[in-house]
Amino acid sequence: MTQSPPPLPDSFLARPIAHRALHDLAAGRPENSRAAIRAAIDAGYGIEIDLQLSKDAQAMVFHDYDLARLTGQSGAVQQRSATELGGINLTHGNEGIPTFAEVLNIVAGRVPLLVELKDQDGAMGPRTGPLEQATADALKNYTGDVALMSFNPHSVAAFGALDTGHPVGLTTAAFRDDPESLIPAATRRYLRDIPDFDRVGASFISHEASDLHSLAVARLKARGVPVLCWTIRSKKDEIEARKIADNITFEGYPA
Repeated sequence: MTQSPPPLPDSFLARPIAHRALHDLAAGRPENSRAAIRAAIDAGYGIEIDLQLSKDAQAMVFHDYDLARLTGQSGAVQQRSATELGGINLTHGNEGIPTFAEVLNIVAGRVPLLVELKDQDGAMGPRTGPLEQATADALKNYTGDVALMSFNPHSVAAFGALDTGHPVGLTTAAFRDDPESLIPAATRRYLRDIPDFDRVGASFISHEASDLHSLAVARLKARGVPVLCWTIRSKKDEIEARKIADNITFEGYPA
């Protein structure tokens, strides 16, 4: 008999989730920074963070593939070691890029942690493994509530094969037609229907807020699947999203 995937803990539905932690540049808290993570904990919010891979195969808490937007330096995250990345200050802050292990030590189970594995393939394809392994390794002795997700179903499946104890989900979207997208048009059309949910052992989705009325979301919600959403930026949008979503990921206002 096939074992059911780990369910999403209730803690992920009990409080709003701060997108890339509770960041505020004016207060010196860049996104995905230690300062933003500590602020979210102090405010009692859940936390969403992103992971990229360093040159020496460490999971780093950072959103972009490239360093430019968030640090002012050039080059890909994967071209630098974890130690080098830790020495690169985030813009508008006074600290370097943290490792996932560091962030786990800071959170220490006090709030739920929603972790997005950034696509390492470049086109939502099957070139996965090192980031998923580094993430699973960092989580081995962690006892707090953690859920993992990715836009790339191959990444979710790869992590699930390495770690059967944590719930996994899919980050989902409308995947609208975009001639500048690196994702092939056929892949976007495929992904928008969320066909891999059962195959990868997912137990939740985090869906693009403006597309919550999609039939794919409705089908999963009718099954009792928890629906999170991204990214809410006002109380008005929160009220609208909560008509469908079970919880929100938010930024820029006090949810």
